Amino acid sequence: MVAVPPGTVTLSDRRTQRSWAVELAPYRLAAFPVTQSQYARVTGRWPSTARGDRLPVEGVSWLDAIRFCDALSEREGLAPAYRLDAGGEGAEWDASADGYRLPTEAEWEHACRAGTTGPRYGPLDEIAWYRGNAQDHVHDVGGKRPNAWGLHDMLGNVWEWCWDLYDPDVYGAYRVLRGGGWSDEHWSCRASVRRRSHPTFRIDDVGLRVARSVLR
Repeated sequence: MVAVPPGTVTLSDRRTQRSWAVELAPYRLAAFPVTQSQYARVTGRWPSTARGDRLPVEGVSWLDAIRFCDALSEREGLAPAYRLDAGGEGAEWDASADGYRLPTEAEWEHACRAGTTGPRYGPLDEIAWYRGNAQDHVHDVGGKRPNAWGLHDMLGNVWEWCWDLYDPDVYGAYRVLRGGGWSDEHWSCRASVRRRSHPTFRIDDVGLRVARSVLR
């Protein structure tokens, strides 16, 4: 996993025309999205439409992602970060746990930008699989140039679930997705783009990347 330095990131939402700053402590983030082989080793499941060990896992819901994080933590002898709600649409996050978890959307954007301020951390064709170059299918992780902090596929290939509720007053339990996917146009593959979906939603261009807190 990559050590991500502390910093401040300003998030924005085009729908509401709102922006807000978030201060971040250091944390760790996986260099790649979770692959199908990694997901299968931990869960015994191959949920993806396309099949390949090094392809990012897709067809996973936010709840699947939460369960994967806890299962990976238990497999490695770490304290699980989450406890699923009885209602089946949410979870409680134990911030004192040392186990794997989803990044917050502020952590995701801070890591994606890697100190840059533009819409992307490099020329899109060099860093991402998207509609303009993916030839209508998902690709193995790590096939494009990483950002300055060594993180691959932060844009394109598959969208990534984040921890956060999107806008609970309007969208209820919907969670945040970030990064753009292999079937998206170039304007969706930008560091600031936010997408939302229900925590039970599964589709072939949505996956996940794991994070861990740096505990003192």
